[in-house]
Amino acid sequence: MICSSLKGDVTGDRGLCMFDVGHCGSIHEETPGNSSSGKEHAPNRCYTMLLFLTKMKIVCAILLMSASLLGTSRGSHGGLSSKPPCRPGFPESFYSVFVSRDILQGQSSLKVIFEECQDSEAVAFGSHIPSFHMRREGSTLKEQGQFPVTKRRDLNIPIWENTVKLALVEHTPSPTVTQATGKEGVSTEPKPQPSVIMFPWKQQQSPSVPRRQKRDWVIPPINVPENSRGPFPQMLVRIRSDQDRDIQIRYSITGAGADQPPTEVYNIDPVAGKMFVTKPLDREERSSYHLRAHAVDMNGNKVENPIDLYIYVIDMNDNRPEFRKQVYNGSVDEGSKPGSYVMKVTANDADDDTTANGMVRYRILSQSPRSSIPNMFTINSETGDIVTVAPGLDRERVSQYTIIVQATDMEGNLNFGLSNTATALIAVTDINDHPPEMTSRTFSGEVLENREDLAVANLTVIDSDQPHTPNWNTVYRIIGGDPSGHFTVRTDPVTNSGIVTVVKPVDYEMNRAFMLNVVVSNQAPLASGIPSSPLSTAGVTISVVDVNEPPVFSSNPKIIRFEEGVPAGTTLTTFSANDPDRLRHQTVRYSKLSDPADWLRINNTNGQIVTMTLLDRESIYVKNNIYEATFLATDNGSPVASGTGTLQIHLLDVNDNAPELQPREAQMCERRRTKGINITASDADAEPNVGPFVFELPTFPLSVRRNWTISRLNGYYAQLRLRIPHLEMGVYEVPVIVTDSGNPPLSNRSVIRVKVCPCDENGDCSSVEAVAAAGLGTGAIVAILICIIILLILVLLFVMWMKRKEKERQTKQLLIDPEDDVRDNILKYDEEGGGEEDQDYDLSQLQQPESLDHIITKPPGVRRVDERPLVPESQYPVRPTLPHPGDIGDFINEGLRAADNDPTAPPYDSLLVFDYEGSGSTVGSVSSLNSSSSGEQDYDYLNDWGPRFKKLADMYGGGDDD
Repeated sequence: MICSSLKGDVTGDRGLCMFDVGHCGSIHEETPGNSSSGKEHAPNRCYTMLLFLTKMKIVCAILLMSASLLGTSRGSHGGLSSKPPCRPGFPESFYSVFVSRDILQGQSSLKVIFEECQDSEAVAFGSHIPSFHMRREGSTLKEQGQFPVTKRRDLNIPIWENTVKLALVEHTPSPTVTQATGKEGVSTEPKPQPSVIMFPWKQQQSPSVPRRQKRDWVIPPINVPENSRGPFPQMLVRIRSDQDRDIQIRYSITGAGADQPPTEVYNIDPVAGKMFVTKPLDREERSSYHLRAHAVDMNGNKVENPIDLYIYVIDMNDNRPEFRKQVYNGSVDEGSKPGSYVMKVTANDADDDTTANGMVRYRILSQSPRSSIPNMFTINSETGDIVTVAPGLDRERVSQYTIIVQATDMEGNLNFGLSNTATALIAVTDINDHPPEMTSRTFSGEVLENREDLAVANLTVIDSDQPHTPNWNTVYRIIGGDPSGHFTVRTDPVTNSGIVTVVKPVDYEMNRAFMLNVVVSNQAPLASGIPSSPLSTAGVTISVVDVNEPPVFSSNPKIIRFEEGVPAGTTLTTFSANDPDRLRHQTVRYSKLSDPADWLRINNTNGQIVTMTLLDRESIYVKNNIYEATFLATDNGSPVASGTGTLQIHLLDVNDNAPELQPREAQMCERRRTKGINITASDADAEPNVGPFVFELPTFPLSVRRNWTISRLNGYYAQLRLRIPHLEMGVYEVPVIVTDSGNPPLSNRSVIRVKVCPCDENGDCSSVEAVAAAGLGTGAIVAILICIIILLILVLLFVMWMKRKEKERQTKQLLIDPEDDVRDNILKYDEEGGGEEDQDYDLSQLQQPESLDHIITKPPGVRRVDERPLVPESQYPVRPTLPHPGDIGDFINEGLRAADNDPTAPPYDSLLVFDYEGSGSTVGSVSSLNSSSSGEQDYDYLNDWGPRFKKLADMYGGGDDD
């Protein structure tokens, strides 16, 4: 424990003893012997010492006042004692002070006293270090250090120097000093006693007697613990002015916490000057307050200069450490050495990190799985870095560790500190510490000859590294046995096995077996110090299976050159093929596969090709002077194999095509002054059997050369013109002879149709005359006739279709076949059935009535066609009435059966009831037809009524049948 020195001074006329006591703090060295409890009691011992010094200061003040009075008395009696001579300079040779870290910039921290013998002389304080500046009243601290303090009068007088050593210590509660009493109070209890702060006073100046102004006090900060339980408001300090004896003074405070946000945290009694805190404080919200105290009279006039009050909130351990994440993820390579960095966890404590309340320490609570080494990791208690402490990390045994980390404040004191936990997941990353190993030293497979892109063998491996990573993925290489590169080994991405594949066809006749040496490795190189395994190399035996290979043409395609027009039966070439299966001694036969123009024939045994017709270069089957045919060679193996060969015949041109005149039609003005017709020729042959051409007019008929003339323009063009001044309008056929330049040359007599027409002033044929002169060609006339015939056929078909539709409308089909129709209805209806209304039958209408009263009572002349006529007739026994059936079909069947069995049933009997058609009907009632049961009625005339009455004639007419 170090406390600042105690200094005193006797000032002026008022004889007051003014002392300046430095801050008290404690310096701790971080040694294993120090404990937190010792640190906590060190400030208390310091405050005890300060209390002692305060008492000493009071005694010193009394002694000084007594000495002053005694000196005055002795001076008045002749000076019994003499005052020692005044020597200017610093009273101390070295100053040392310890201040808190929370001191604010600009705040005075130490008063350096200088003895001045003559007040009238000009003096100045200064410092050689720019980080500090001196005021006449003292120095202001900006950083920790040691600096010299100088004081000078003028440039010709020596400089007085002294040294001030400033040291920063942790923040501790500071004593409060009272100016009125000179006492200092040290807050060691939870509820410190409030002190009185006096405004610094000024000495009244007299015009005749100059006096010095009193120095200001350095007001120590006020410390208030956070989370205080009250009661509130709680008094902190009392503010006073030494002028309150003479006038009434009103006190006020301003600043953040008073009249600025957050407001109403502090208030002051305006009369008594007592300042209070109104509610519990939270250091994590605000750690300090800067207020200013004011003193005014009743009129609002300033009495004292404002003083600064600094209030510091003392931190309490009320916050647990909080991890930034609840789950941390880290990784470490397997096989890592002890001390390898893994990850870092961080916890923050909202408390003051300059005190033990915010100093967090880490430790590992548990590790899972414990495996063979229970403590595989350790953690730096201060930084939270997790490192390995033991060897033996093996991903193949343990792929992940789970660690519970605890963070405790109070520098890790488990008895007083608050704790929190988090989880650290440490994944053991794979390294390539296991080389791939073949499951067998030898593998085998077989392949058909002349096959490619075919898997022939499968190589299996074992690798304990993490699947589907470069440490596990395999790469195969063939290091021997395949100099021609017939095989390759591809890796299966799923199973990691090697697939031996044929990439170039093999020939059984050349190689019957292959012995391959294959080596396997990983995509990633092996870790340092890991040797390769002898099982990384294996031998693969590939057997070649013989198959029947097709015959192969020695040259394919084969190109030959011949002139066109060679006669039929000409031998062109021999197109033969060889059988690769030399050991089988098979026979090859030839056939034609493709011959577009059917010009060639091939011998089936030796492949000799002979022409069957003339070869024509100008044929549509010849492309770019080349005719192409394809032939087939087949052996007699099992199974039969065949190969194809292409023969290309390059045909050389001969002059076998005469030139053709172009164009074949043209028009010309009837006057000779107009321009002629440019003509040319086309030839199907090739050079040199084409142009230049010779154009000339024939000598017969004579009118051609008399009316026309040809002039040569160049070797390929000529111009046809009129020889006579005028030619009548019409169409003229002008023959022209065209000769090519072949050897021998060929000529062709062609006709050009020239339409002669009158022309306008521009030399163009007028439209009307051109059409009249053009006429209609044979093709146009035929086309017109065909169109007329088609139109007539369409009209005829339309008329026939209309008549047929009319006939269908007039024709009505019978409901049933006329042979089976025994009823009166002769029409066939398309209705297949009625709806629900048609199903409601009144069956009583179909029964035989028991009484005829409803018929007799009808007025005369009104009768239904199905009613029985009211005429005298023979009486017949009445048929019994049938019961009302539930089904109409049964009812009709019963009535029909009864009628068939009743010999007295009259012919007018009917099962249907028809509506009355009215008295005005021109058709008589059918009921008026009366038939005699004696058979005198002759019904043979019914046979003359047609097939529809044939049934009726058979029933009633045929007397011979009876």
